[in-house]
Amino acid sequence: MKPPLFLALFQKRIDGDDALLELARLRFEEACLGIEVYAKTPDELNRLLRFRPTPESPVVVHMDRGVDLFKEEGLHQIAEFAGRFAEKVFGLVIHDQSKIAAFIDGYTAALREIGKRIKKGPYLFIEYATGLEPDLFLDIFERVRDMERISACVDIGHIGLKITRDAYALKHPGKNVCALTPNDPGLPDVMEDLEDSINSALPGVLEVIRKLGKLKKHVHFHMHDAHPLSTFSPFGVSDHLSFLEEIPIPFEHRGRISLPLMFGPSGLSEIVNASLIALSPERTSFSLEIHPTEGRSALGCASFLFDHWEDRTNAEKMNCWLSVLQQNHQLLLDEYRKSL
Repeated sequence: MKPPLFLALFQKRIDGDDALLELARLRFEEACLGIEVYAKTPDELNRLLRFRPTPESPVVVHMDRGVDLFKEEGLHQIAEFAGRFAEKVFGLVIHDQSKIAAFIDGYTAALREIGKRIKKGPYLFIEYATGLEPDLFLDIFERVRDMERISACVDIGHIGLKITRDAYALKHPGKNVCALTPNDPGLPDVMEDLEDSINSALPGVLEVIRKLGKLKKHVHFHMHDAHPLSTFSPFGVSDHLSFLEEIPIPFEHRGRISLPLMFGPSGLSEIVNASLIALSPERTSFSLEIHPTEGRSALGCASFLFDHWEDRTNAEKMNCWLSVLQQNHQLLLDEYRKSL
């Protein structure tokens, strides 16, 4: 039985030249990690593939978020990537679209058309990204269950936040739970409702995984943690967090001054176990989509890559982010090995 594929976000996301990508290549090779890259054009992907850790490292490409399957241009973009990189890329990821809810038949027809064009190419993974109802998202893949190369990208953070927002809104109509912050003066009064809402996320994610397992498709996962109160992200989102973080709060709650994340290591364990049972290891790929946060880490033996830099602050920030990815990768590996 083949093991799952393990990948992580492979980008700069920190200012600097290509020495940062050389550093990433080194760290990914050390960890035996595959890469998930963002590329808007084939030329951009070609350039990024120069930094592939090894010739055998699996590659998943996150295409432009604006790819629109309701337009011929979108179908052409996917077919071009699939054709040019059929031997180099394991999968392509595109976002779902909010208008699927109103035009599900048209979206299904578009998927069937693109499926004809990429029969021998990489997988096309549709990422849960725009806040569709989870059952509608699942219905997409039920409709194309006979098309092997088209499947789901389960972003556990996106789905978890959708479930959390909906649960909180039932108790607080018109309120967005993600608008809360740790310093919100009203936070202590809603802590119980906040916790109940967050606790509904993991069971909902596990249910999505179990239902997808019935379709016998390969499923790609974007793995990261989340919390409505998070202010860690430099991009202003509540997710894409390490599973090893906690949320500091300026008051004591249940004897602590920090809150566990939506999943944490224990939730990650349940997600990995459910995935391997429902899908089997060979039909599973896990990609750590964790964003950089503040922190610096000494470059050590990789310092030679930056001999031409006078200020190595950003190199050390990049190295810190890469170490966080490595720590979370080890956590993933440990959970996989426990399941054997």
